[in-house]
Amino acid sequence: MDSAGPVRSFERLAEFGPHAVDHLPGPSDTLVIAFASIGHDATRPPSPEFAGSATAGGRPALFVTDADRSWTHAPGFAEVLEHSIATLRARQPINRIVTVGKSMGAFAALVAGDILNADATLAFSPQYRIDDPHEKRWRDWTDRISPKTRPVPPLPKGWVILCHGLQDDAIHALNFPQRDGVDHLIFPGHTHSGLTAHLKSAGLLWGLVDAAAKGDRRRFIRLAVGAGGRRRQLPR
Repeated sequence: MDSAGPVRSFERLAEFGPHAVDHLPGPSDTLVIAFASIGHDATRPPSPEFAGSATAGGRPALFVTDADRSWTHAPGFAEVLEHSIATLRARQPINRIVTVGKSMGAFAALVAGDILNADATLAFSPQYRIDDPHEKRWRDWTDRISPKTRPVPPLPKGWVILCHGLQDDAIHALNFPQRDGVDHLIFPGHTHSGLTAHLKSAGLLWGLVDAAAKGDRRRFIRLAVGAGGRRRQLPR
């Protein structure tokens, strides 16, 4: 969670294998889909993340968790998303879709953004390769994924925003390709796990998610740079 507001009850919209999708309502026609990271307790499914920022401004939101920590490889990932969105669209108009996540959730947000043709994807600390032999941090989970049919996440066609802390994520950050439509923010003084905590403590996480949800690129860049981010420039 990233909000100190009133506690609301999640509605379970769908389950397929290890994937679960919960819902918080809102009247807006912009839907935010937030994907959980691996969490802190390996014996339990991850908890929903980004609840406060995803639903700010009256936005409805879906919260996707993966008990297997499969980096979208477990069967049913696309199907559970499409079913959940269809269920929500039967209740209200949805005209804009934004995906967001951190770490494994950021990887999933990029995959989902591609599957759903999302309008925007906001990925904090996504892995570039889940089969990189030099990356040991998630090896206990990623070694279980077989076959790794999607070792590298796609860059969706919509607006893509990547944010990385360079202290321990350079191996991932500097390998992502650069192209038009992708804004890549590098935070030299921050780590993989500490980046979103820094943004939250600075009171900026909700604003960054809000800017992405509204398609406000100028505002997003201004907030990110103000938080210590540097824009990774396209080669000329």
